[in-house]
Amino acid sequence: MAVQELEIGTSWGKELWDQFDNLATHTQKGIDFFERFGNFIRDRSAIEVEYALKLRRLVKNYQPKKNKEDEENEFSTLIAFKNVLKEVADLAGQREVVAENLQNQVLQGITLLAKNLRDERKKSLNQGALLTQSLHTQIGTLERAKRSYEKAFREAEKALEGYQKADADFHLSRADVEKQRVNMNIRNSQSEDAKSEYANQLQITNKLQQQHYQTALPEVFNRLQELDEKRTRGMKEFIKRSADVEYEVSPIIARCLEGMVKAADSINEKDDSMIVIEKYQSGFQPPGDIPFEDLSKPDPDAANNSQTHNSSTGLNHMTGKGTTKDKLKKRVGIFGIFTGNKKILEACINVKNNLSTDGLKEDFSDLPPTQRRKKLAAKVQELQQKVAQEQAASDGLMKMKGVYEANSMLGDPRTVEEQLNESVNRLDRLRIELQRYQKLLDQANSQTCNQHSPQANRVIQNGQRVSRHSNGSSNHENNHDDNGEDHPDDAGSLSSSSASPESGLGTSHTSLPGSGQGSTNEQPLNDEYYDADQPLGTCRALYPFDATSEGSIPMSEGEELQVIEVDQGDGWTRVRRFSSKGWEEGFVPTSYIECTLYA
Repeated sequence: MAVQELEIGTSWGKELWDQFDNLATHTQKGIDFFERFGNFIRDRSAIEVEYALKLRRLVKNYQPKKNKEDEENEFSTLIAFKNVLKEVADLAGQREVVAENLQNQVLQGITLLAKNLRDERKKSLNQGALLTQSLHTQIGTLERAKRSYEKAFREAEKALEGYQKADADFHLSRADVEKQRVNMNIRNSQSEDAKSEYANQLQITNKLQQQHYQTALPEVFNRLQELDEKRTRGMKEFIKRSADVEYEVSPIIARCLEGMVKAADSINEKDDSMIVIEKYQSGFQPPGDIPFEDLSKPDPDAANNSQTHNSSTGLNHMTGKGTTKDKLKKRVGIFGIFTGNKKILEACINVKNNLSTDGLKEDFSDLPPTQRRKKLAAKVQELQQKVAQEQAASDGLMKMKGVYEANSMLGDPRTVEEQLNESVNRLDRLRIELQRYQKLLDQANSQTCNQHSPQANRVIQNGQRVSRHSNGSSNHENNHDDNGEDHPDDAGSLSSSSASPESGLGTSHTSLPGSGQGSTNEQPLNDEYYDADQPLGTCRALYPFDATSEGSIPMSEGEELQVIEVDQGDGWTRVRRFSSKGWEEGFVPTSYIECTLYA
């Protein structure tokens, strides 16, 4: 009973039987609102697509540029930032999924339902209009029958009054009275017929009206109510569906956010500090204490300069001319003292031209010791991988050749023989190069940097260059390794007969054997020892340099100097220049100068 009362109380057909126009307007507004919600979903989907596109563009714009050198030692902040960019890109993908699902699962459903609601509403309203028109037509027929009945009734009353007057008038003939009686009967008959027609139409109208308001029109209103409720349910379902679209991607978005937090937690400031040390550590020791200069004692450099001046004067006297220093060098060369210089000069030119693609020397000798060891170790590892790959390829070709030789039906072994030979040749070259870099790495590891200046490994003793080792022993420049190669610190030495770098080139060893001039500890001149004044080329200072360590000399930007000894792998070049004090000699950073060697 309660259910029936609820249904009757909530039925449009019963409660709103006379609100046809209002219901038509209400359903139209409801469908318009539903379509407006669809437009909202459409615009939101477009915003999601645009947001995802902008996120991807943001990730692309802030993506760090790839650097092969930096990839080896990436800071934890950079790695974390890359991970954050990756998570943001994943977020962009999830926004695209949201936009796609809103379009496919929500917007399309709204569009289809709105179309169906409009069609059903139009059909129901047309049926309701036909029912209303039919009722109005019947009511019109009833009104006409009622007016006919009223007219016939008045005429019948008028005819009755005429007959009664004629019957009471004695002056009228009997024929006139009969005529009035006949007219009265006709009018009465017409009135009765109109009355019957009116009663019949009234019965039909009442029946149609009862059916219209109790059955036909309520059915139309109930259908309108049903489609309006369907529209309301659709609104509810599609709002929930749009929220579900967000719920479906929320776990992935949560994982993206967790990834960002994890990336932040992976940042370690101590590890980054160690990377900075590994990246920029040179391996040099800090400079030692600056010695005290006692001006009360004679300056040995001044004595050396004086000795050099006297030596030069003596040589000029020997030539019989006041020759310049360049002419003197040419004259000394005539005596055949520099026969060993040609090979050394060629080696220097080869070193200059033997650069890798990244601008560094192939042996990385222009890098500081620590950085050089790291580069050599990386090169050894790279070559080991290449050797392993080439060995695997060669083994595969050998197996294929063996299979072809065992069964000629499978293939001709000569087809892989050429490939096998090329692979073997490549493998041999790689192994030779690997041995070369392994030796360079071993030598770099064996060198020590215990001295405070880079020139400590280039000390001149008795006119010959020696190398200092950790055990305190000294090996002359003409000593070789067991394999017959020069020691890396000794190879390419171009100043074996010069004085110590710290002396400022105080003594010139240009005297002939037995001349009694030159160094205090005179050595016989031969092909391995040559004039220290013979330059290998010239160089120009790219940057100013302040001499802060023993054995180095300052230079200003753009200054021209003479190269007397090329870089031996420690990052320093020995140069010479003429100043007011005479000729000065010392070391400058190789990276600070631009060299032009003589051919």
